[in-house]
Amino acid sequence: MSIGSSSSETLAEYVASQDTLVREAAEALPHQFSQCTYPLGHLRQAVYLCLTCPEARGICSACSIACHTDHEQIELFPKRNFRCDCSTEAIAHPCSLHTTAEPVNLSNRYGQNFQALFCRCKRPYDAATEKETMIQCLACEDWFHESCCNLRERPNSQNLHPENEDHDPSGDAVSEVSIDLPPALIGPEDYDAFVCGGCVSRIPTLQKYAGTRGCLMVIRDEPTSLWKAFQDIHTDNSDLLEVSLIPEESNNRLTGNKRALSPTAVIDSTIKRPRLSPIAASSIVSCIAPTPNTTAQKVIGDLTSMIDPSLALGTGDVFLTDGFRDRWCRCFSCLSDLELRPYLLEAEETYEPPEDPDSALSLEELGLRALSRLPRERAIDGIHAFNAMRDDLVQYLRPFAQEGKIVDETDVRNFFDRLLEEKRASREHQP
Repeated sequence: MSIGSSSSETLAEYVASQDTLVREAAEALPHQFSQCTYPLGHLRQAVYLCLTCPEARGICSACSIACHTDHEQIELFPKRNFRCDCSTEAIAHPCSLHTTAEPVNLSNRYGQNFQALFCRCKRPYDAATEKETMIQCLACEDWFHESCCNLRERPNSQNLHPENEDHDPSGDAVSEVSIDLPPALIGPEDYDAFVCGGCVSRIPTLQKYAGTRGCLMVIRDEPTSLWKAFQDIHTDNSDLLEVSLIPEESNNRLTGNKRALSPTAVIDSTIKRPRLSPIAASSIVSCIAPTPNTTAQKVIGDLTSMIDPSLALGTGDVFLTDGFRDRWCRCFSCLSDLELRPYLLEAEETYEPPEDPDSALSLEELGLRALSRLPRERAIDGIHAFNAMRDDLVQYLRPFAQEGKIVDETDVRNFFDRLLEEKRASREHQP
């Protein structure tokens, strides 16, 4: 900061820059982080892993800020049915928001993400160096590299640019390095949800639909062939799904956000996407799931007996297109399987802390508000102390202004260090 003939202008710019930083901080963190979510029980919420604490447990967003501010952390993004561990006996570091020591959470699930490992490749995640796009599985909520899903080749060191380090927590982790690579076989605009092969192998309904219309896979014909996006458009249950027993307006479904299809999308956008009411579905007796695709079934079946994964014809992952929740068969068998996994039937809500009414206030407004809440005597003492510090600072900066010198960070630190030394010396001389 330059102090001289143009000091007033420079100081005004500095104050404006601070206001801009406050506004940006309010946009990035508009919520109150004053309450641990432990009392709210198990819910879908953003979870953080503290690497400084030795326990491989998860903490809520409020505790990540209030209790583990100086600790190294990794954001694991939303996890369903999770209860904050910060205030429990599982973590030795005390919780400053919920001070009652609670019993260990026995219902929380701790997958490999809580060891800072991700994807089927089990690579550690480092936000500072990871350049590859990652996709979150709808079922297990682990994160997978595009290259590990055979959507594109893994970027090499020549493709990685330090300036391209964007990360999008809204769904997929998007790296700008993708711009330098050929398009992915299935892009984020082509599907609504991703389920990894490991989860598909445990969900019978997904195995039925794998490789059929609206349930894409990435496969190859031979171990030496190129990877390709695959769906059998001839296996379709749309004719049966046309039947609806109640009016459309009474169908209260909760669906996810839609993504516009790209011009190169593998889905034919002219095909009507029929809808099936969950209420009407309960009266359907026969199963209307599509005929299982033999190619997809072979890929999934081979995975359990494959000795060399490099020879596999696919990973078993499926990419569900927009509206997939409306297309499930609701016969007794299919619905019973789906109800075990409610996220396949309805999009989940993710808990967010309450809005912070002070987030948009300037530093001056926040200071005045804090001052107004103090008892009158303490407020007056605070004003006197601030005025004294301001006068000392002006006196300290005057030689810089007179000589046209630049005030850097070291000079400012020296000023406040001197104030602290004077305060300590004053206390030592008090009787």
